[in-house]
Amino acid sequence: MNKSIQKTNMSYVYLVTITASLGGLLFGYDTAVIAGAIGFLQTKFELSAAMTGWAASSAIWGCVFGAMLAGYFSDKYGRRKVLFMTAVLFSISAIGSAVPNTLSQFVMARFIGGVGVGAASMLSPLYISEIAPANKRGMLVTLYQLAIVLGINIVYFINLKIANYGTETWNIEKGWRYMLGSEIIPAALFFVMLLIVPESPRWLASKNKTDEASKILNRVNGSSQGGKVLNEIKEALKEEKGTLKELFSKNLRPALIVGMVLALFSQITGINAIIYYAPEIFKNMGFSTDSALFQTVIIGAINTIFTFVAIGFIDRAGRKTLLLWGLSGMVVCLFGVGIIFYTGQTSSIWTLIFILGFVASFSSSLGPIPWVIISEIFPTKTRGLAMSFATLVLWLGVVAITQFTPIMLKDLGGAFTFWVFMVNTLILLIFTFKMIPETKGRTLEEIEKSWRK
Repeated sequence: MNKSIQKTNMSYVYLVTITASLGGLLFGYDTAVIAGAIGFLQTKFELSAAMTGWAASSAIWGCVFGAMLAGYFSDKYGRRKVLFMTAVLFSISAIGSAVPNTLSQFVMARFIGGVGVGAASMLSPLYISEIAPANKRGMLVTLYQLAIVLGINIVYFINLKIANYGTETWNIEKGWRYMLGSEIIPAALFFVMLLIVPESPRWLASKNKTDEASKILNRVNGSSQGGKVLNEIKEALKEEKGTLKELFSKNLRPALIVGMVLALFSQITGINAIIYYAPEIFKNMGFSTDSALFQTVIIGAINTIFTFVAIGFIDRAGRKTLLLWGLSGMVVCLFGVGIIFYTGQTSSIWTLIFILGFVASFSSSLGPIPWVIISEIFPTKTRGLAMSFATLVLWLGVVAITQFTPIMLKDLGGAFTFWVFMVNTLILLIFTFKMIPETKGRTLEEIEKSWRK
């Protein structure tokens, strides 16, 4: 009987998690779809290098604004309502970026989609963490990271199929429109599935809607455990003021620092440089274009496979332990890539081994774990606002790394560029060891109480 109840509860939790994770899939889909379209778009609108960069990065600036605004609105109006709005923004962007006649129209549509991405990037993991049972929360939030990776891989495949459907002329006129417009399918699915999932029980409790919160918690945890969790939430809420001043108070300031450092360093330790510029890096090493693109596909596969490693171990080994091991592997691999560039042995098989080792280490640790920890460590009343701060820092890191990596590769060379990333990783390794608490198996209220002590 107990097994049946537990199975039913987990089926419901998985439904809710998969729905929220579609926000991650759209995150990956939206940020990667431009890769297949940008070359055709450049020819269509006769763009200079600067304007091509603006067309490609316009969505990222939307992400910055989305991350800034989503926390306030989700704390005020609810997680689910704002997730609905992100689904609408994704849909508008998909249609708008598929039909423009001018670059300005295209940039506006992509910016709107970026606002949705930025909002979903903090809201989806937050929503999952607030509804998940404590002993499964790490694995369930990590599914969000897996969805991002799958979204990237899916859209690469769709872009390839669309590009191969017609001639170069057809792609310049229409192909890129189908690539960008294809996002309407996952966006519509996200909207429909949000209709069948509940509001966050912790947000409901913070608004004194305890009966609704109780029903959801009982369905997730069982009536006995659900009642216990609800009491913990009520007790924690009594301690919370829910103000911006509280977030920067002596008790909670360490949590905010942990969230912002994790968010920033997840971007400035080199993963985006490798994902975005891998073909160029491999070509500069002497590989042919076809070989470089094939090795990029291998990177995508490794990224996916080792995200499953994180899913399997995050609730058993713990967040901190997994992060320490992964960061250590990243340091070794970045040092190795730097040595290879420094000695000029870039055509060596060791280049590929170290880069794949870096991706594997990242995907099993620094890829998913910041999303998990950031969604766990803040109080309920200010969790949305606090995650907005952290996610805003993350997106500013994305902007910086996208902007400066080509400059670093050109002016510093490959060796010193990768050694800069290695130093950043080493800083985060020390920070993790000294500052980040282990949160596995603890309720969100127990984690909050530990900061107040």
